[in-house]
Amino acid sequence: MTEVVVLTMVPDRETGLKIARNLVECKLAACVNMIDKATSVYEWQGKICEEEEFLLIIKTTAANFSWVKDKILELHPYELPEVIMFKIDAGLEEYLAWIRK
Repeated sequence: MTEVVVLTMVPDRETGLKIARNLVECKLAACVNMIDKATSVYEWQGKICEEEEFLLIIKTTAANFSWVKDKILELHPYELPEVIMFKIDAGLEEYLAWIRK
């Protein structure tokens, strides 16, 4: 089983906690870290936007990615939320085993 990190940005703490708790309660993620007040600069619908957002760092498995993505899309208020997955190439084996469990 491959361990992965999934990233998504959310507009506020409440949305972040809602998604994080749901993923952990549904056993779709071992852990979700929320980093607050990241500044995002991006182009959307022809305008340059600058927003304060919260970053969710979701630790899960590649096998769960499809369900994690679906859950984020269900609970996320953005029209087009960021949902990006990175494979974990190496790490403390005990921690990686905890993610898999």
